[in-house]
Amino acid sequence: MGDEQANERTQGSTGRRAVLGAAVLGAGGAVLGLPGAARAAETRPAGHGRHGSRGLKSLPVPTVVGHRGAAGYRPEHTFGSYDLALDLGADVVEAGDLVATRDGHLVCRHEPEIGGTTDVAARPEFAGRKTTKVLDGVSVTGWFTEDFTLAELKTLRAVERIPASRPHNTLYDGRWEIPTFEEVLAWQDEQTRRRGKQVWIYPETKHPTYFRKLGLGLEERVAKLLRKHGKDGRNSPVILQSFEPSSIQRLNRLVDNPLVVLLSSADSRPYDFVEAGDPRTVADLITPKGLREMAGYAQGIGPTLNLVIPRNADGTLAEPTTLVSDAHKVGLVLHPYTMRNENPFLPADYRKGNSADGYGDAFGAFRTYFATGIDGVFTDNADTALLARADFLRG
Repeated sequence: MGDEQANERTQGSTGRRAVLGAAVLGAGGAVLGLPGAARAAETRPAGHGRHGSRGLKSLPVPTVVGHRGAAGYRPEHTFGSYDLALDLGADVVEAGDLVATRDGHLVCRHEPEIGGTTDVAARPEFAGRKTTKVLDGVSVTGWFTEDFTLAELKTLRAVERIPASRPHNTLYDGRWEIPTFEEVLAWQDEQTRRRGKQVWIYPETKHPTYFRKLGLGLEERVAKLLRKHGKDGRNSPVILQSFEPSSIQRLNRLVDNPLVVLLSSADSRPYDFVEAGDPRTVADLITPKGLREMAGYAQGIGPTLNLVIPRNADGTLAEPTTLVSDAHKVGLVLHPYTMRNENPFLPADYRKGNSADGYGDAFGAFRTYFATGIDGVFTDNADTALLARADFLRG
């Protein structure tokens, strides 16, 4: 797909899909027998509950993924956010949107541009680093990780990215530094020991084509660190994801971890497709043919929630698409993104009032999405998701 075709490793790909499927099915029949899960179970691919010895067995369905940690309550991609996600009960923590520094280290930031997620704009010593670059075809002005050494980035502190919707999170501005991916892997081991159960993470290669053109390829760096820490196998507690299919194909050749292709709006094109002159859009990828192709090198997809249930012109939810059943037919699991509690992020029929930082009926929205049969969900509010899941499974 894109400018490259992965060398399909049938045994490895099938094994990883089985592992990921076992994760999202949790305890198998005992979970699926609950009334609230009946409709969801009907669409899941056959065989997902039969891999009881696989490493991800303990994760329940629908899996709750702490999006950038507990981003609803702490500045994202900080150890404060990651710790809180585990405290709230998240099954998996999205610890790492991975971007590169000038000296080749991987760090965890939402984007390579860090003006909105750190205090760099207030640091006079870095005023001269402000610049304008073209990021995936879009002109962006700010400060970029690839213009800083790791030592320089470590002097910065994280701040809340969307203070208008989360003014309470600004209380924690300046408390935490930028984590490296290697620090996250060590944190994962430490938290596993401390909590007495395996901690799972879900890092993403961010803008991989952009960084490859800078001579800072992300996939090789990710693979090197995973091998160093013994986390590059199909039973590894590390699920890898990317919006660029060619990045997932590259990772498929380098490691045996479960792999997930992220999907934006139906009319968008992955940027590696743009670079390669591939005319296909996400709409093409979510056809039965496109899903079968992705199933050749990935074990799951992470679609935007609007691909699962579109929104009407007034922002209310329309009828669900066939994406869940279509993906399950080819053995792909679905972890859509992103559920948030605040009104602006919810479908219009689940909002309460007009306050930008006020909560709407997030429980109702979760219930509607869970009923489609999705295997998990990324959320900024893991505690809300866990209560909603309990309600759903009770029927």
